[in-house]
Amino acid sequence: MVRSIKVWRGIFVIGAIALLVGVAVGWAVSVVAQPVADPSDSLAYTLVTVTQGQVGSSVKLNTMATWPTTVVGVNRSQGVVTGVNLAPGEVTEQGDIIYSVDLRPVIVAMGDIPAFRTITAGDSGADVSQLQSMLTALSFYSGPISGTAGKLTARAIKAWQTSLGLPNTGQVDLGDVIFVPQLPARLSLDTTIIKRGASLTGGEPVMLGLPDAPTFTIPVTDMQAAGMPPGTRVEITAPNTQTWQAVIDDQSSDPNTGFVDLSLASLVPGTICADQCDLVSVTGQTRLDSTVITMEPVSGLMVPSAAVATQADGSTVVVTDSGERLVVQVVASAKGMSIITGVNAGLAIRIPGNPHD
Repeated sequence: MVRSIKVWRGIFVIGAIALLVGVAVGWAVSVVAQPVADPSDSLAYTLVTVTQGQVGSSVKLNTMATWPTTVVGVNRSQGVVTGVNLAPGEVTEQGDIIYSVDLRPVIVAMGDIPAFRTITAGDSGADVSQLQSMLTALSFYSGPISGTAGKLTARAIKAWQTSLGLPNTGQVDLGDVIFVPQLPARLSLDTTIIKRGASLTGGEPVMLGLPDAPTFTIPVTDMQAAGMPPGTRVEITAPNTQTWQAVIDDQSSDPNTGFVDLSLASLVPGTICADQCDLVSVTGQTRLDSTVITMEPVSGLMVPSAAVATQADGSTVVVTDSGERLVVQVVASAKGMSIITGVNAGLAIRIPGNPHD
């Protein structure tokens, strides 16, 4: 008898469990099978008017402008720096005085052969040709660029020395001229070496060449970089508050900082800073305020994005005050607003929700 009661009790428990499972499954099926409510069917809604407007998105970031430099000239003078004539990043011409050592000016000239000797009458070589070219550019020499220092060359050297306030010896001492590959060029001095009162022994790499324009980069996180592909437009605020137009050209990870560097290029042919590159300091990095246009502005008929509903067939609609559904096309969306087509300006449409909630 006891055993029979236990059996019936077990059957009862199993039946109760089965019933509960059945109820739960039935509830779940009913919830899953129930269609998602269309926000436009909400009893509570507010009305907005379709108006002309513009949507777009952007983010404020810093652009870093940096002048890359390469050594293009070596000092050969010995003594104390008594004057510095070259401003950082200044465009330099043939024959310009760049600094002075023991009150003797050091001149820049164009040539691929570095100065390595005193040039005097009778000397021949590529360095002599370079010197003759400089003297010609300065209107002191009118003879042939022969590479041999003859009487005409010696006479031109004396006239040039007189113009500099130097004894007209007719020979160019080692250290008087620094030859650089290209002139005119944007040049700078290594100010850790060339400064008033500094002692020089000869052989110091002091002359730095700069490109036509600095490089422009924006450091961002990986997540930010994902939304800023090459071709994204950037507006850079120049030091004089004017705007420079650029585009993202490439992306590269910086293992030292963990950031992604977005390199920029000019939006139009030429350089980003055009004829205003002198505004960017040639020492260190210059931080410039910038706006990255993550979505270009789009103009048209604008409504809040919440007023646009997606139907079961994938079409998008807006609902009028009377409940009529009008099929529309979403052209662009940003910051909670959408540009649409398919309706007229001035139309009142619903946004689900109670303004007093």
